[in-house]
Formats: sequence, C-alpha cells, structure tokens
Amino acid sequence: MFNALVVDKDDDGKTHAAVKELSLDDLPHAEVTVAVEYSTVNYKDGLCIGPGGGLVRNYPHVPGIDFAGTVEASDDDRYKPGDKVVLTGWRVGEAHWGGYSQKARVKADWLVPLPKGLDTRQAMAVGTAGLTSMLSVMALEDHGLEPGHGPVLVTGAAGGVGSVAVALLASLGHEVAAVTGRPEQEAYLRDLGATQIVAREELTEVTRKPLESELWAGCVDAVAGAMLGRVLKQMKYGTSVAAVGLAGGAAIEGALITPFILRGVNLLGIDSVMQPFANRQRAWERIARDLPMDKLEAMVQPATLSDLPKLGGDILKGQVKGRVVVDLNA
Repeated sequence: MFNALVVDKDDDGKTHAAVKELSLDDLPHAEVTVAVEYSTVNYKDGLCIGPGGGLVRNYPHVPGIDFAGTVEASDDDRYKPGDKVVLTGWRVGEAHWGGYSQKARVKADWLVPLPKGLDTRQAMAVGTAGLTSMLSVMALEDHGLEPGHGPVLVTGAAGGVGSVAVALLASLGHEVAAVTGRPEQEAYLRDLGATQIVAREELTEVTRKPLESELWAGCVDAVAGAMLGRVLKQMKYGTSVAAVGLAGGAAIEGALITPFILRGVNLLGIDSVMQPFANRQRAWERIARDLPMDKLEAMVQPATLSDLPKLGGDILKGQVKGRVVVDLNA
C-alpha cells in the first residue's frame, strides 16, 4: 500500500482532493512502475486540484504533471529496476494518473533517463517549468540568439518558468531583464542573475504606437495577452520571442505588419507536453550541464502531499514564487 493525493467528484459535480491509501492494483496499466520520490506544483496542477477540474476527464484522478524517481518494475528493455528516471508531459496528471503518488505506472516512451549531474530532487526543482525554460532558450539559440546581442526579456519572471529562465540565461552569459509586478521580488530576481528589473506596469500600459524603440535581443514570455503584444513592438530586428504560457490571456493586440513584417520578429510557440524523445533528452542534458544548481536551490519551496490542496489554489492566485518541490516520502 502507498499514499497518493486523489481528486474525486461527488454527486453534485464538485471536486475534492484528499490523501488516500492505494494499492498497485489501483494504478493504470502501463509498462513501467516507478517509485516516485519527488514531484512539483505547476499551474496545470492547480487547475486539476481546484474545484473546476477542467483538465480532468475521468475520476477518481491523481494529479501531478511531472515526477522523478526510481524504476521499480519494467516490461520494457530500455528501463531496469534501479534506473533513475524523470517524466514530464504526455498529459500525465491530466489524462493519465500522475506524480502525486508514491507509486506511478506509465509508458516507457514517456520517460527520460536522469542525466548524470542531477539527482531526483534537483530534477523536480527543474521540473516541467525548467524543461520548458530550456526548450525556450534552445529555440532562441536556434534562431540566432547569442550572448552580447543585448538584454533578453523574461516575463512572469518570479514564476516557475520565469525563475529558471532568468537563472539559465544569466549562466549562459546573457544580460537578463526580468519582468515582475511585485517590487519585493527584486532581490530574489537579482540573486538569480537578472541585471535589470522591469515593472509589469511598464509593459501593460495602453499605447497606440505600432512600433517602439528596439530594446530586446530575445524574450521568454510566460504571460502572453496584452504584455506580449507590447513586447513584440519592442523587439530588435530579426529577433525571437519564445511564448510558453497564457496566464495573461490568449489574445494579442497589435498589427501583423508591424513586428513580424517590418522587423522580422519570430514568435516561437513552445510546448513541452509531447516533445520527441531526442529533444527531451537533449534538453535534460543541457539542464544538467548549464543550469547553476546553487541558483536552483534559491527557487525551491519544499512541500508534502498534505500541502497540495492549498498549494493548488495558491498557484492559481499567483501566490507561488519559484519552484515547489513535493517530497512524496515526507
């Protein structure tokens, strides 16, 4: 028997989450059984835990969109008992039971061997948010971004994706401009490596200008909405924006001709959910090599299974800073 956070729906259609004891027979059928050591709290987890339950189709359900742990049993030759693995994406924690459980059973294709230089706790300090950050930086690099081209903007900088992006870009030698709506986060962001702090209000003011001064050599945008529309007007010629989230809304204000045609700006959509194995492996290897682990520790908030119902609500309200690492055995 083992413990898991189980979300269920009552007869009135309301969802509720509680820690329950399960058996291996309760787990979905798949090739690999993993003893989960750590998971994280992401925005999607908050949606799965919360009263709306919009991302979950079948109940009861175990949320947790990523996890790291040790293979306990495997019907696939690629993985053997004792192997350390990490899983992100593939709608785990949404359509398939996820990481908020001391045991998980998943498809072998969804796993990545944990690279040398990372342990399971560090892997979840990175988690889906960090993987998304690395994929974003890799995409910007593939489109020509190099240190010395000018400041790289990171929106939503105090969140999970933003925090890792700030630390990662700084470690790679870039000037980093971090956007936040909370002045009290300035010291935290500067400790991660930000050289410039931009108040959120500066990028959400309404302006009728079709283009503005060229300020940014690249951007990792975790907000979208009105802020993304404003940022696009400020990109340098031929640069790129890696767009990873929709917390600010899905609509972009602005004319197509201005940033994209007159300045040749690239808008790159980054989705970490169904990345090919080679991309995921390359990204995790880059994380192990390039992300400063001392900076990673500054982002981490520890949590346990019993903390998750409250944390699920907190992250939806924008009250979670950095990375929440859930110890499944605490």
